[in-house]
Amino acid sequence: MPLPDSMPIPDTLIPAFSREQIAVAVETLARRISADYAGRDLLLVGVLKGSFMFLADLVRALTIPAEVDFVRLASYGAGIASSGAVQITKDLETTIEGRDVIVVEDIVDTGQTLRFLLDLRRLRHPPSLKVCALVDKPGRRAVEVPVDYVGFPEASGFLVGYGLDLNERYRLLPAIYRIEGAPSLPDQSAG
Repeated sequence: MPLPDSMPIPDTLIPAFSREQIAVAVETLARRISADYAGRDLLLVGVLKGSFMFLADLVRALTIPAEVDFVRLASYGAGIASSGAVQITKDLETTIEGRDVIVVEDIVDTGQTLRFLLDLRRLRHPPSLKVCALVDKPGRRAVEVPVDYVGFPEASGFLVGYGLDLNERYRLLPAIYRIEGAPSLPDQSAG
């Protein structure tokens, strides 16, 4: 599908994962989650804003019932890199006590934002708490976090498209691209 004229792809964007590769990854993840959570009370928690496309496709591909809620986090620091200090800017509207919860992330990078979220959610005592990420960058970890379901486990570079953004740009691209040639880019989290 061609992009609208108002959304040209700059020369600095290199294809990383095609629409077809993303569709296969989402289907594979949905099959695994559907099998693992059959007959259970599943709540998917999307981390805004980046996860919205992935979560929508994932929910449609599930073969089991699941409820959806969202949380939004912001990490703050001087300059373009995160300090690791995280704040909730939108909390869940659904209770998670007694529910099996899967946190759905677009990308796991340093792990700092996800660690904050997982620690906070564990205080609310769900029977199980897992993480599903479309993209994982384990080589960038500053803190260890579990990622139980991963679409693309060994990504590198700064990625945009399919919900991933750079200063709110490129989020709507239907595939995922790596930005090349930019002098310095922020951590990819809490987007």
